Amino acid sequence: MLWGRLDEAAWPTKISNIDTKRAIAERLAERARDGDVIGIGSGSTSYLALMALRDRIKSEGLRVICIPTSHEIETYCAVMGLEVTTLVASRPDWCFDGADEVDPDHNMIKGRGGAFLREQLVFAAAAQRVILVDKSKFVEQLGLTHDLPLGVVPEAVELVHDRLVSELGTAPTVRSAGGKDGGVITEQGHLIMDLALDGSLSASDLERLLLTTPGIAATGLFVGYEFEIIS
Repeated sequence: MLWGRLDEAAWPTKISNIDTKRAIAERLAERARDGDVIGIGSGSTSYLALMALRDRIKSEGLRVICIPTSHEIETYCAVMGLEVTTLVASRPDWCFDGADEVDPDHNMIKGRGGAFLREQLVFAAAAQRVILVDKSKFVEQLGLTHDLPLGVVPEAVELVHDRLVSELGTAPTVRSAGGKDGGVITEQGHLIMDLALDGSLSASDLERLLLTTPGIAATGLFVGYEFEIIS
């Protein structure tokens, strides 16, 4: 990563559907008003939106304060010269983020990049929420294109595995880090496990099961939120 070169090519992977995502990002940036506190989501679409927001802030001299949802986005904000705060000090007037899947009832799977706990905290704290997605993210049923990420206390991996196999008949798997031995660890020190979904439970029942399973500290399942979609 070349932190000093913040453009589309600086994102660590190739950005799919980039023209659509760029148009979405530019529409999002039009929402900013002087004095706004904005929750900044993670992922490639949010990254493009952050660049569009930066350009508008600089061209119009707006004062905007950002609440990032990951260390990576916080670093981008710093390099762009954007003011940053935390949920301890402030609350977002509105926030934006991407999604991995959105179903017809506006339930979502988020957090493929592993930042789903901070994403959920900022999403819950915001007075208004905007989701940035292209048409590929809309699904009839959660789990069709992405597994559900779980943040698990490392000592509880076997416990979580056994309970979910018992309750769902499906075994969650520890996400491989690829470039290192062992699994992927979140910024909060949780191990990421990915759970395949078959639609046997409603989103609300699944949420209830997961959040009452000892050892699961967070999930990428977003249920019951009101938000606007820009697509």
